[in-house]
Amino acid sequence: MEDPSPNGAPAVDAESIGRLHVLTDFHLQQDHSHADLARLAIRGGADTIQFRQKHGGIQNQIVEARHVASVCADASIPLIVDDRPDIAQTVHATGVHLGQRDFPIDAARSVLGPDRIIGATATKPHQASAAYELGADYIGFGPVFPTTSKRNPKSVKGPEGLAKTCEAVPIPVIAIGGITNDRVRAALEAGAHGVAVLSAVATASDPERATARFRAAIDGVLRESE
Repeated sequence: MEDPSPNGAPAVDAESIGRLHVLTDFHLQQDHSHADLARLAIRGGADTIQFRQKHGGIQNQIVEARHVASVCADASIPLIVDDRPDIAQTVHATGVHLGQRDFPIDAARSVLGPDRIIGATATKPHQASAAYELGADYIGFGPVFPTTSKRNPKSVKGPEGLAKTCEAVPIPVIAIGGITNDRVRAALEAGAHGVAVLSAVATASDPERATARFRAAIDGVLRESE
């Protein structure tokens, strides 16, 4: 096990933080359920699934999250729940991802315990540093590129902003926001551990194939760096 994180919890091995995070969705599209998207993305090579449901009641979210958890468990793929430590705890997810205005990181750690993964959103290097100090295991940084997934995205940070954040913290940084196959290289060369994608997979006519293209792009860059 690695050295303890700043809040005293054992640090998560960086290798356990996937390179290709696929976020499920039933708002931007209604062709596939959360579980179906997870299943297709895993077949395409996703090594982390993030359950993301911003709308609907808590009971419905738990039902959907349980379906996704079952898919991930069958494939031995980590499941991260967006925003909600309580749902993550209920469905026995691998961890949770928290935004700047979500449940506090240190409080989430007290709820989930030392072995669960906690990711934190950052749009600036100092936010990433603060999240690390509170015990986050990885940073989701963005938007790196222009994106239509959010109505009011923060200003686009570009590979330069991503690089500064990667230099600011010793934990994995996952690039998010406008990630396409052609932009994977720029994200990884800026120092990102991996990328997270939402609409590029969720709204694709063939989510499995779309995921496979991202997987190939990531693996190609990693092979070149060996």
